[in-house]
Amino acid sequence: MAEVWDTIVIGGGQAGLASGFHLSRNRLKFMILEASDQPAGSWPQYYDSLKLFSPARFSSLPGMKIQGDPDRYLRKEEVIRYLQDYREKYQLPVRLNKRVVSVEKSGDVFTVHTMTGDMYQTRTMINATGSFHNPYTPVIQGRTEFKGAIMHSSEYRNPDRFRNKRVLVVGRGNSAVQIGVELAEVSNASLAVLQPVQFVKQRILGLDLHVWIKAIGFDTFPFWRLGKSAPSPSNVIDLGFYRERIQAGKPDQRPMFTSFYADGVVWSDGTKEPIDSVIYATGYRPDLSYFSGIGALDSAERPLQVAGVSSSVPGLYYVGLEGQRSFASATLRGVGPDANYIVRKLRLHLRSLSKKSN
Repeated sequence: MAEVWDTIVIGGGQAGLASGFHLSRNRLKFMILEASDQPAGSWPQYYDSLKLFSPARFSSLPGMKIQGDPDRYLRKEEVIRYLQDYREKYQLPVRLNKRVVSVEKSGDVFTVHTMTGDMYQTRTMINATGSFHNPYTPVIQGRTEFKGAIMHSSEYRNPDRFRNKRVLVVGRGNSAVQIGVELAEVSNASLAVLQPVQFVKQRILGLDLHVWIKAIGFDTFPFWRLGKSAPSPSNVIDLGFYRERIQAGKPDQRPMFTSFYADGVVWSDGTKEPIDSVIYATGYRPDLSYFSGIGALDSAERPLQVAGVSSSVPGLYYVGLEGQRSFASATLRGVGPDANYIVRKLRLHLRSLSKKSN
C-alpha cells in the first residue's frame, strides 16, 4: 500500500521553505517537491544585479534572521545562500528535480505525479510555486515579423550582450527600471511605457519605506477580509539614483509602441525605428496547469481561493500568491505569516479527516 503523507508542498523556494518550517513545528509528515536542482526557488534565474527593495531586517523567513547589517539591501546571491542555509538549518525534506506535472484527487486523497515518473499520495497539499515560471508577454501586432531579439526579463542576466545596441525595455515597474538603468550604461536604451514611471522614496525622514508601511499596518493589512486581494505596487522604489537616471534620460521613457515591423517598432505617432532587442518586464502569471483536472482553477486558470485556502477543493492550500493575504504576501517578509496561517487551517482539515475515519 502506498504511503500517504499528511502534506506535500509544491515548490522549494521561500514560500515552500516557510511552509516547511511551520509543518515541521507541527510535527506533520510532509515533503517538499522542487522542480530545480537547488532549494532556492526562482532566485537563481533572476538577473545578476537584482537587489531586494526591503532591508535585511524585514526580509527573514520564520526562525532564522538574516545576519549582517540589518539595513542593507540583499543581492541575489545573498538571498540564494540564505535560502540554502535555511533548508540545512531546519533539515527540511526538499526533494530536488521533482517537477509536478499533474494532480488527481479521489475521495480525501491527492495523487501527485512528477516528470520523473514518481507518484505520491497525500491528504493535503500546499502550492508554493509563486508565478515566476510563467512569464507574461502581451500580444503585439507584427511580433512574428520582427527580426530582432525578443525576450522576457526572466531571461535577462546582465547587459553584456546588449553593448552598443538599441534596446527597448517594456514596462514601468521595479524590474523594468532596474534593467533599463543598467542597460543605459552600455547601450542606447529606452523604457516603453503605457504611463510614466512613478517613484516612491526608499527612505523617508531617514527611515526605510518599509518601516513606515509596517508601522501603519499596511504591509500586513488583511485585504482578503474585505473580499479582495492586496493591491500590487505601482510605484518604483527609488534606491537613491533611479529617479535621477530616468530624469536624465538614461534610459528615457517613450509611450508604448503600437506594433513591430521587420527591423524594429512603430511608435504611437506612426514613426518607425530600427531596434535590436526588446525586453518585456511585464510580470508573470501563475502556472498551475497540474491542478486543472481537480476543479481548482477558474476559466482563466487562476486559483479559486480565499486567503490561500482553496474555495473549491478541500485540503488544497496556497502560499506565496501575490496579494494572497496582505501587501507582503509574495515576498520574503510575507510568506512566513501566510504559511503559519495556512498550516493552522491545514491542521484543522487533517483533524476533520481523522474524525471522519474513526
